[in-house]
Amino acid sequence: MENTFDFVINDEDEVMLLLYTRDGKPEKPFIEIMPQDKSAILHRNSEDKILLEDIGDEVIDSLHDADTLLVCELSREENDDDTQIVNAYEADINM
Repeated sequence: MENTFDFVINDEDEVMLLLYTRDGKPEKPFIEIMPQDKSAILHRNSEDKILLEDIGDEVIDSLHDADTLLVCELSREENDDDTQIVNAYEADINM
């Protein structure tokens, strides 16, 4: 559950990353995209890095044309209907 994540692409080809909230606040977040490995590393702050693997080609293509990625961190709830957005921020994209 710790590394559970999902990417969502809207009709305007904008990508959003959904993941569960983590300890500490995001500070100067950025994401490194490694298209050849279909993976990325989200740097939430200077101490917290999250490896994201098995990213779909359509997500990588959409990120290639973007400067930032919207990241939404969700609360962990027993009932999915109770889940809330705890943090929402933009992370700079590095290819």
